[in-house]
Amino acid sequence: MQANSWQRFCRYLFSNEELKLELDISKIRFTDQYFSRMESRMNTVYAQINKLEQGEIFNPDENRMVGHYWLRCPELAPRPEITQEITSTIAAIKEFVSQVHKGVICGERGRPFSNVLLIGIGGSSLGPKFLAQALSQPTDRMQPFYIDNTDPDGMDIVFNKLKNNLDQTLTIVISKSGGTIETRNAMEETRILYRQKGLDFAKHAVSITQAGSMLDKIRLQEQWLAGFPMWDWVGGRTSVLSAVGLLPLALQGVDIDLLLQGAGKCDEITRQPLTFKNPAALLALMWYVVTEGKGGKEMVILPYKDRLQLLTPYLQQLIMESLGKETDLDGQVVRQGIAVYGNKGSTDQHSYLQQLLDGPDNFFVTFIEVLKDREYPSPKIAENSSSGDYLQAFLLGTRKALTLKGRQSITITIRKINEFTLGVLLALFERAVSMYALLVNINAYHQPAVELGKKQANEVIELKNKALNFLRAKKGHKFNVETLASELGPETDRETLYRILQHLIYNPENGVKAVIEGANTEYYACV
Repeated sequence: MQANSWQRFCRYLFSNEELKLELDISKIRFTDQYFSRMESRMNTVYAQINKLEQGEIFNPDENRMVGHYWLRCPELAPRPEITQEITSTIAAIKEFVSQVHKGVICGERGRPFSNVLLIGIGGSSLGPKFLAQALSQPTDRMQPFYIDNTDPDGMDIVFNKLKNNLDQTLTIVISKSGGTIETRNAMEETRILYRQKGLDFAKHAVSITQAGSMLDKIRLQEQWLAGFPMWDWVGGRTSVLSAVGLLPLALQGVDIDLLLQGAGKCDEITRQPLTFKNPAALLALMWYVVTEGKGGKEMVILPYKDRLQLLTPYLQQLIMESLGKETDLDGQVVRQGIAVYGNKGSTDQHSYLQQLLDGPDNFFVTFIEVLKDREYPSPKIAENSSSGDYLQAFLLGTRKALTLKGRQSITITIRKINEFTLGVLLALFERAVSMYALLVNINAYHQPAVELGKKQANEVIELKNKALNFLRAKKGHKFNVETLASELGPETDRETLYRILQHLIYNPENGVKAVIEGANTEYYACV
């Protein structure tokens, strides 16, 4: 059995010296005939990827091109003006960062910027935050901070860290549409903080948005320090190698050229229409065989490196927002999707590994292995082994235990963490997502359900304002949910109204109090 396992490993191990990457798919259950059966379909996928990169419409719901691959190879863009926009934006980022680092562009009080605050949500935050943590060094030029939610308490945690040197904090506001509610809220709260400290927000602010958006208009009107573009052919979850990620990372001190080089080299290798030499194709085919092309499985991401802890949240959005679709491109209901969760190893030895080994077999694991432990030699701790030796032992032990239990896994190995290898890793998953989506015939580049959630949130705000205005007009009069709902209209959702009212009474600025009796609680305005 072990000999057969070794032979299978040797046969299906992908290793590429240019990418400094290995991909082991031997622990996935597929037959030797699987690749020949899928060859015709993969040839179609390769042809479609080629058309996508040439600028054909691959987001038909929004009638958009899909161009995030051009970000690291601008000469591939279908029109020279797009090539020029990409190259000029990278040049502008480098010039702006240089001026900031030299102190030519500085805070309102003349002190150099030492912090960068990124305000964004989803794809406008997850990628930059992941890379910033993974690539952080004691010698970083600026310290990054993030507001990626509309949680007031979360904002206060960040504000308390920055309030004493706010004039040395450069704030980057990121919203592709320019109207993202969470980003707008955080921007306005940040503006108030600057004002409280006697500072002009505009003299410390930079925008990243589409030309002509609401945010772009605010930036121009208030004369912010700078503005950088986003384009409709780059989705938020694939925008980390646009200005969205390149600007804050370059300010931190990350080598963005090396990051782009790694992604570009991975793109180059994964354009090959030879499946066994194409790691993204191999990855997509493993997802396809595990899910039987129907989705519904869970992908457990286990990076055995603290620096990669935020890789899982990043991949959650990339994979789940791209592949979680109700209908395919022909309008048929398919309910595709691969659920993604995970945490760093070896932490998971002590959390949900028990269920992975003994619970339902509804998942597959993707191990991320990093060979280099640290930048200097490690001491031997016990049994003539270092801490890094034990970390690898836990990875290999967990992998073997899963195999013994009949559980499937993939192992991706990189040699060390740096800008190049992380660029490779980002591009590998982006292209695997594109290929899997083509195999199952879905649009990976829109997110209609997310828009539905935003619409429902706006309706909640409308109901809250309606209820609050009514209570204030009837100051001192008490209403329970039923009586208030009847006053507001027959279409009022009573459960939503109950939860709105509960929130109002625990935030005193609203001026609403209550006589609490559970669902029969009576509410009234006191101001």
